[in-house]
Amino acid sequence: MSRRPTIKDIAAEAGVSVATVNRVLAGTVAVRAETGRKVSEAARRIGYHGTNLISQRLRSDLPLVRFGFVLQKEKQSFYQNLVRHLEEAVENLETVRGELVVEFAPSQSPNAVSEILLDIADRVDVVGATAVNHHLVNDAVRVLNKRGVPTFSIFSDFAQGERVNYIGMNNLKIGRGAGWLLAKTARKPGKIALFVGGHRWHGHDLREAGFRSFFREHLPRFDVLDTLVNLETRVLTHEATLDLLSRHPDVVGIYVAAGGMEGAITALMEERKPGEVALVVNELTEESRAGLASGYVNAVFGTPLEPLCAELVGYMVQATQGDTASIPGQRFFDTVLHVPELT
Repeated sequence: MSRRPTIKDIAAEAGVSVATVNRVLAGTVAVRAETGRKVSEAARRIGYHGTNLISQRLRSDLPLVRFGFVLQKEKQSFYQNLVRHLEEAVENLETVRGELVVEFAPSQSPNAVSEILLDIADRVDVVGATAVNHHLVNDAVRVLNKRGVPTFSIFSDFAQGERVNYIGMNNLKIGRGAGWLLAKTARKPGKIALFVGGHRWHGHDLREAGFRSFFREHLPRFDVLDTLVNLETRVLTHEATLDLLSRHPDVVGIYVAAGGMEGAITALMEERKPGEVALVVNELTEESRAGLASGYVNAVFGTPLEPLCAELVGYMVQATQGDTASIPGQRFFDTVLHVPELT
């Protein structure tokens, strides 16, 4: 059995004395910030069991910022990954101590989201949210502003003019890219289907607009069918895809511009051979990775969560300090494209 790392090991790894490590652990004597970071990083590298304690000691004198997040779909792996990256981003902050408060909306309805926004405002200093673009949500953000709680929109914009910043992808560009990919991977021109989560999602509206504009501009011989709403659930997407394949047996491509793509993958596996219907989805998960491997998914647009969360949390700290002038109104991240041979 390998030996458990000790304080002496930390000191050797960090290039400091054992006494210095003891001072960091005790937290009773001031230690230079740079020295404290060296000790903390060394402890993390060697797997010291008290790494979290060291981190807490170093941050005990820092100002506290309470970060609130209102999110969707608690059980979806994408949102679980998002929370994990947010936790890491807050933990890595060097100028403040962060406390994370995460609330999941029970539905996409503007009522549900606005109620949570108003409730969480008394418990946090700044808010980031994924929400539909609706006057009830906008009104809630306006109330938060009056209470001194800045709000950031994540992935899908809302409350323009009230929120501090939108951070996410360029959804119009993603929609056009999805159109290009389907046109390149479909076996022949024909009918194309599009799923969105709902008509109040600003990001989905932009993806739909980009998707349709690409085909109108470049490939009018493809027939883009009426948009289908799946409420970002796999069950509804599965049922709607089966119905789509029944009503339009000649469909050649599907783009799921929202969550719920697992349902489309399952339906195609049940009713079609691999590659018979081109499929483009969003976010690399176990299901979409398996879809790429099996030939049922042609491409996956991925969100770079780690850098996005780090930058978002940094902006949120700025906002709590009254510095919003230097925060861009929109921050677009480049998508990560996953295809079968490179995944």
